[in-house]
Amino acid sequence: MSIHSIALPPALFYIFHFRDRRDRACRNGGRSLAVPATQGVRDMAQNAAATRSPRRTAPKEERQLQLVRATIRSVAAHGLSDTTMATVASTAGLSQGIINLHFRSKQRLLVATLRHLADEYRAGWEQAVAKAGADPADRLAARVAADFAPLVCHRDKLAVWFAFWGESKSRPTYRRICAERDRADREAIVTLCRALIRQGGYSGIDADTVAATLSAMTAGLWLDLLTRPRTIDRGQANAICTAYLAATFTRHFPRPEPGATR
Repeated sequence: MSIHSIALPPALFYIFHFRDRRDRACRNGGRSLAVPATQGVRDMAQNAAATRSPRRTAPKEERQLQLVRATIRSVAAHGLSDTTMATVASTAGLSQGIINLHFRSKQRLLVATLRHLADEYRAGWEQAVAKAGADPADRLAARVAADFAPLVCHRDKLAVWFAFWGESKSRPTYRRICAERDRADREAIVTLCRALIRQGGYSGIDADTVAATLSAMTAGLWLDLLTRPRTIDRGQANAICTAYLAATFTRHFPRPEPGATR
């Protein structure tokens, strides 16, 4: 039976493969068919590394995400200053050594957490707008609603956003990440508003002003949802922003029913 018809682990396959080639070389009058030893070892190492790589990469990414999520919960519970490697480790149910292995310091972990929130936020509204179709009014409504989706508008995450915003004045890295998030968001809303203005033939409406107003409204409503959750919910917050759109783009958005935002 040939070794090629037997399923072997990569390392054993190469050992038997080279031994088989050596034996055949002897049967062929001593003409060497062997691959140089250094090449064989190199090929074996490369093949084994390729086999192991996917299994090692996935757990690393999963572990880092686990630690970022634990950091979100820790900051929501303790604030930025009182969040430590120990509180994150306790929240995640892991050792501090694991955190040091992946992030080395609290500051690197916090930066990774902020980047995760910013990426998650952008991915959320981009997907919502893409699913809304081609009509600019539907796309703008989807963009506004994305700010109040459960994945983004969760009280723990809102607490963490406000914590980072509060520190951004003295932390250039935080300020830069938040500015990048805000710039991409503002540009998307301005583009949609300009499309509506052209489509509806509106006059006297400035797309940049509408975008700035929506941004300020969202921040204020997020604060209400964080600090006064018994007086407002996500649906009501979205309805308030939609009412503003209806008052601005009267040909595209129906007026809300009286009391719909309460």
